[in-house]
Amino acid sequence: MERILNKLQLEKIKFDCRHYSGYKPCGLSEFCEDCRHYQPIGVRILIIKLAAMGDVLRTTAILTGLKKQHPQSHITWITDSPSYSLLKNNPFIDRLLNYNLESVLTVMGIPYDLAINFEKEERALALFDKIKAEKKLGFAWSNAFTLSVANPGSLYSLQLGLHDELKFKMNAKSYQETIYEMAELPYEGESYVLRLSDYSREFAETFRAKRNMKSGCVSVGLNTGCGGVFETKKWTADGFCELARLLAKDGRQILLLGGQRECDFNQSILESAGVPVIDTGCDNSLEEFLGIVSLCDVVVSSDSLAAHIALALEKEVVIFFGSTCSQEVSLFGRGEAIVTDFPCSPCYKRRCDKKPTCMDALSAQTVYEAVCRRIGIYQSRRK
Repeated sequence: MERILNKLQLEKIKFDCRHYSGYKPCGLSEFCEDCRHYQPIGVRILIIKLAAMGDVLRTTAILTGLKKQHPQSHITWITDSPSYSLLKNNPFIDRLLNYNLESVLTVMGIPYDLAINFEKEERALALFDKIKAEKKLGFAWSNAFTLSVANPGSLYSLQLGLHDELKFKMNAKSYQETIYEMAELPYEGESYVLRLSDYSREFAETFRAKRNMKSGCVSVGLNTGCGGVFETKKWTADGFCELARLLAKDGRQILLLGGQRECDFNQSILESAGVPVIDTGCDNSLEEFLGIVSLCDVVVSSDSLAAHIALALEKEVVIFFGSTCSQEVSLFGRGEAIVTDFPCSPCYKRRCDKKPTCMDALSAQTVYEAVCRRIGIYQSRRK
């Protein structure tokens, strides 16, 4: 006992080791002294990105750059609970917290070397204001307690929200380029970082077996959802039906994707397409949806969470843009953007009174030709 207590003296405990918890043995060594597994926490980094699941996923591209800049670092990310499953298996995140009172109090009590706020919401700005950090980057309160920035590198991201001409017509920077500017890091084409959980993988394999999906047959996912904010991004049921018919003639395996908002919409497609379509359901959890997308070789979608998931999983994608800005979405050489040729696009309007809308005018033939090109690239990469 005396030997053990001697080894556990206060000055011999490595409190700054990333394996130390204090609640139980780390499982790597019996004592801290002379432990070969000792890894100092290093630079403490806090990331605040709470809402809009697609944007949360897009922001994961910053992690690779941060780890390049700070190889020995400990990254904490605080987010809203709906996005938790997108981040929980991320190898670069050392501590993931749901945004709630407990986690807010926790991060407010820890001094960070670097804190970056990518969130414009007031609750994030208020939290960021209370964070103790040697260096702060990103969005912050102004002197009038309105939205401003903590560093000059974040000014351009702020300006994009202040002037439609700049955002819609003049800007040529992707979302990743702007967040790297905010973080004062050089952008070198870093992509999203997403890792499937064991549950997602198992669900995918079970789904594949239950639906008798053919191995070796190109699987095309048709995602009909567009989120609840911009319904103007949504393509027509007739467009999806015609695309399914064209793909079926080529012997493609078609998976219909969507969430709870798309239940009736997807049902109408299943009833009207007139060709075999695998209904993936509209009540899947996020982890289950991730597994389903992993089964697709090519994904067709609006500018939505499903499109970003497909990009993160390194699928070939075809994304159609009408009301939103195509230049802000990096495709990383794995996709094709179809941008509607309307003088009023992009508009970021939640409702549109024009007839036809830019999405009404999008032809299935145009989308089909883009999908065929991506299938060809997918097949050539497999050789």
